[in-house]
Parts: sequence; C-alpha cells; structure tokens
Amino acid sequence: MKQLSLAGLAALLCLRLCAAAPTDIAGAIKVIRAVGPEGRGNADASAAWKTLAVADAGHLTALLTAMDGTEELVANWFRAAVDTIVSRELGASKKLPVDELVKFVADTQHNPRARRLAFELVARIEPATAEKMLAGMLDDPSLELRRDAVHRVIADAVGVAVAGRKPEAIQRYQQALRAGRDVDQIQEVAKSLRDLGESVDLPKLFGFLTQWKVIGPFDNTEGKGFAAVLPPEKEVNLAAEYDGKSGKVRWANHTTPHELGMVDINPLCGQLKGVVAYGYTEFNADKARPAELRLGTKNAWKVWLNGKLLFDREEYHRGMQMDQYRLAVQLQPGRNTILVKACQNELVEKWTVEWQFQLRVCDHLGTAILPAAAR
Repeated sequence: MKQLSLAGLAALLCLRLCAAAPTDIAGAIKVIRAVGPEGRGNADASAAWKTLAVADAGHLTALLTAMDGTEELVANWFRAAVDTIVSRELGASKKLPVDELVKFVADTQHNPRARRLAFELVARIEPATAEKMLAGMLDDPSLELRRDAVHRVIADAVGVAVAGRKPEAIQRYQQALRAGRDVDQIQEVAKSLRDLGESVDLPKLFGFLTQWKVIGPFDNTEGKGFAAVLPPEKEVNLAAEYDGKSGKVRWANHTTPHELGMVDINPLCGQLKGVVAYGYTEFNADKARPAELRLGTKNAWKVWLNGKLLFDREEYHRGMQMDQYRLAVQLQPGRNTILVKACQNELVEKWTVEWQFQLRVCDHLGTAILPAAAR
C-alpha cells in the first residue's frame, strides 16, 4: 500500500470531519445550542463545531448572536469557533466585517459576553473606532464594557486635574462615579473627589438601603434552613420573638455604616456557621414604577418584595460584586416591604467567614431610585 502524502492525509481528514458534522451553519448552531447539563449532547456539538470553525468571517455575527440566551458552557463553543475563524482570517490577511460587528455591539439586547467579544474584535482591527464607541457606553448593561468606558473617563479626569483644571476634573470624576459599578473604580474615584475637596455620599448616589431590621440566627445545619419556611417568611412581625438556633431571637435595628450598603450579619448574630438570618426593610415609592433590586452577597439567599418571593440562589462563597444579581420588580406607590434571607453554610475556611449582603434600588440602567422621603 502506498503511503499517503501530507496533502492526501489532510484531504482525508477533511472528508471525515465534513461527514461527521452538520453541513450548514444554521444546523450546526442548533446542535450546539441543544447541549445540556452534564455533557449531554457534547459529542454532537463537537462535530457541529467543526462546521462552524471552517466558516468564513461573514458568519461571525451569526455565531455571536447564537450566544444569546445560552449558558456559559454553550457559549464557550461559539466563542471558540469565533476565535478560530478570526485567527485564520487575519492570518491570511483577510478583513473582518467591522460594520456588522459595530452594529452587533450597539444592540444591548445581545449577550453581554458576546458583545464584549465583538468589541474586542473591533478594538483589535480598528482601535480608533472602538475608542469612539466607548464614549456611549457609560450606561451600558454589560459591566465589562461599562468598566472600559468608565476607565476612559477616569483617565481623562486625571489628565485634566494634572493640567490644573479642577472644576472640569471634578465634573469628569462625578460622571465616572455615577456610571461606575466595580468597587475598585468607585473607591478610586471617590478618593480622587475627596482629595479635590468634594463630599461623596455613595449610599445615596447608588440607592443602597442602609436601614434594616435583622433577626437570627436560625438553624441551617446541613443546609436545611435554606428550604425551610421559617417564621419571618410566614409573617413579618417586628414585635415577635422566635426560637432560634440556640435560644430566643428578636428583630434588632441596624444601620449599616458601610459606604456601599453592606449589611454585615456577623457582628449582629455572632460569627457562626450553619445559620440563617433575615433582613427586613421598607421602601417608600412616590409612584408605581418598574425598578430593579440589585443584590450582592457571597451567601445563599432569597428575596421577597411585598410578600412575593422574587428569586433565590443556593450557592455559597462564590464571590461577590456590586449588582451581582438583578431582580426586575414593580414598585407599588407608597410602602413596599423587602425581606432578605441570608444563609451561611458550615465550611470553616477563612474565605467562608463572610455573612453579609448589600441591596440597592435602581432603574434598569443602574440609576438610583431614592425613597420618597429622601428626595
């Protein structure tokens, strides 16, 4: 038998790949989007990916769009295909569809990570175009794109301050502060403003809720407290006394001094493990309106508005950031009640100590909605 040449081997491999994979881009996308948990559908997706990977640059926005509404695992398949196409096309000195990519980034309904990927492609091939785009991204729902836009404004503010134009520097720092969502940027800007003699009220700026009633600890041994319907979930009676994990518990007033509204439960209930606590507050709205409750916490949690459970997540010590969870709500005029359940598990490592949460009220762009009495 004659040995195959390298070219022959490549041709044979290509034939096998093509035979194993869907023959059209739309079909391959459908196969990958069908991938389920625990690797279900991975074998078919692997074959489908080979079809996507040999597509030309004209299909980039179709692959980016395919990331909409997908879990991270599924999105990774499309990101890998995009990376492969881009590397091949640019390596062959071919052009990418910049106008289509710019249009994709501008549509905020698309997957935030997909938009970020498209923006990075634009920045790679047309940096000046990407720089212009950042000017309109200070209120972008993608926190990664917003961070870049805020960084740009901070850099401008630093330059203006060095030039001695203090009022202009203050104006730009305040613009960055209103748009910022990452704690490191917020703290950097707040310090710069204070160094320039300006006062900064971060809780009011972002709409953090700082006045709470807190009760606990209740039992969460083996995680049972998360699912258990404990007394505060049945009725919020601020005068009531309940059986807690190791004795009677009562509601206590708490005003958080933290600049970003952090409610630290450890000093209130004791630095305990395997426990549950509740935070309760009221928000007085001047009118009925859509809003968002934005929560940050490392602990398992549930949130109720006006007695209705909004959402819950049984996950511990995953990490925390401002606006980590966004809950769309409809505020009613006047009094609105908010109940937060914060659960601590039984891990004892140092990085599991935090038992805390922060909550703010804002619109869909992250602009604070203040209670009527605070206006």
